[in-house]
Amino acid sequence: MTVRGIRNMNPGNIRLGESWLGLRMKQTDPDFCQFTSMTYGCRALLKLLRTYVEKRGCTTIRKVVERWAPPSENDTTSYVLSVAAACRRDADERLPVDVDPLIYLDLARAIARHECGPEAEGIGDDVWEAAAKEAGL
Repeated sequence: MTVRGIRNMNPGNIRLGESWLGLRMKQTDPDFCQFTSMTYGCRALLKLLRTYVEKRGCTTIRKVVERWAPPSENDTTSYVLSVAAACRRDADERLPVDVDPLIYLDLARAIARHECGPEAEGIGDDVWEAAAKEAGL
């Protein structure tokens, strides 16, 4: 069976609460957003990451992941290590998003991989590129 994040077209497992563009009219998952397409789910992931960095001061992978996946619900330490390894960066290195905003794509893909496992690798480059464009990257 397909993992929840892929089934919901929400590879970041974003919780219900915001009125995201592309949400399904009927939300049947009690906890997580369900999108009409994977592009919308990836777009929401990218936009949320930008908010964390630009408005919430999460300027390192550690800070981003601690906000994304708080220790009260996750093994945040292993999550941080997983995302840092996937992005080939130190967890406490300042993210140079002002120089290269496409770093958000690396973060988003790493988060999707951690949240959804190998099934996240089935999200095509075309989907991520369309989502990045829609997210203003």
